[in-house]
Amino acid sequence: MRIAAVLLLAAPSVWGCPPTLDFTLRPLGSNEPERLCDRHAGKVVLIVNTASKCGFTPQFEGLEALHARYHARGFAVLGMPSNDFGAQDPGTEAQIQDFCRLTYGVQFPMYEKTRAAQPAASPLYRALGELAGEYPRWNFHKYLLDRQGRLVGSFPSAVEPDDPRLVRAIEEVL
Repeated sequence: MRIAAVLLLAAPSVWGCPPTLDFTLRPLGSNEPERLCDRHAGKVVLIVNTASKCGFTPQFEGLEALHARYHARGFAVLGMPSNDFGAQDPGTEAQIQDFCRLTYGVQFPMYEKTRAAQPAASPLYRALGELAGEYPRWNFHKYLLDRQGRLVGSFPSAVEPDDPRLVRAIEEVL
């Protein structure tokens, strides 16, 4: 059994990077970009376009709770601040980082501001939007990837982090 676990952990580097994680982004507060695969391959990943001044902003608390609850089992929430919808994340990256940490205790990885809306979506959001057949229509849209980097769910903004549909989908792929 131990050998199987070692092989499973090694699989992402052995088999390569899944296309859904083959993007290089800069973590908030850092000048050094990182390849999403290098940090998140082999994990169940929830990618969320966030905003600091939105009616859905309180979802940060639930997203952090999800991350804390499942992190030890190989789960990660990845926050992608975006100013695309209603210009609701106009601050600098330092302001966004401080707001998320101080207001909601966010510890999950947050990355540089990105474009999530079609047609100007970043390469990451273009890939996710095409795979899902839908792009975010507002802040806090959620894309769920399994351990192989396959898209297994797309959840609109109104789906809260503790929604049974989202929690069930996460648990099924953990």
